[in-house]
Amino acid sequence: MKIRIGVGAGAPTPAALTQILDATVEHGFDSIWFSELLTGDGLDPVVALSWAARHHPRLKLGTTMLLPGRNVVRLAKQLASIDALSEGRLLVTFVSGINQPPEREAIGLPLAARRGAIEEALPLLRRLLAGDTVTHRGDVASFTDVRLAPLPVQQPLEFWLGGIAPRSLELCGRLGEGWLPSLCTPAQAAAGRDVIERVAAAEGRTISPEHFGVSIGYSHGPLSEAALARITRRAGSDDIARLVPTSLDALRTLLREYIDVGFSKFVIRPFVPPDSWQSELAAAADAVLDLQT
Repeated sequence: MKIRIGVGAGAPTPAALTQILDATVEHGFDSIWFSELLTGDGLDPVVALSWAARHHPRLKLGTTMLLPGRNVVRLAKQLASIDALSEGRLLVTFVSGINQPPEREAIGLPLAARRGAIEEALPLLRRLLAGDTVTHRGDVASFTDVRLAPLPVQQPLEFWLGGIAPRSLELCGRLGEGWLPSLCTPAQAAAGRDVIERVAAAEGRTISPEHFGVSIGYSHGPLSEAALARITRRAGSDDIARLVPTSLDALRTLLREYIDVGFSKFVIRPFVPPDSWQSELAAAADAVLDLQT
């Protein structure tokens, strides 16, 4: 397996963006990842990655972004444009979004409707990004004879999915090209991979063994009570010690455990944005980058 480790910077602020990108490149990380939070203070990931594509011409550009609630044709245009401008460096993981106010209302779809939106939108995105002329009538989109240009350099542009719930695993097995969950133990990740691969096989599909990764938040020391409560709500578990390592040594140990169960692509992200990304990523690189192969 090719072990690769990228940096997750959440939704970065304009002031921090250049520092994050420079430190990621200088210290040898494989990719930068921006996430999407509509009601947060950070930049939109599509815009930030477009800027990053020009700022560092070789860095891989990753995003965990919302699919529910988006205009499918506009999203296809944006993704194709970034991939074309970056000469094929875009990495995409789609998520359904959190189910907490005010984000829940801002997404525009209740949690129960988001899975159906992903199921309808993903095949449309693939056809549009392949250059097909597409006509569609459905719940998330209706249009006639739409053909996209420019097309992405990557053919196909692959879509990974997140989520650890049973319905998310089944959806990834049917429609995803890879899986990037978070807040799961190595044992849970291995069990989830088994489900995804069984579902994929039943659909006559295969997912590359290289396409299983984990996004890992870490901290330097104990988390606050508010942070612990927030993670517990999201993860459905109070085993925080197995979900969020509280030192770089613990992060390295956890990465090794994921590697041992067959995972090879990782996004590590400081749980609290550091005062200095340069210092943070220098220390993280010393702790974990020798695991890359």
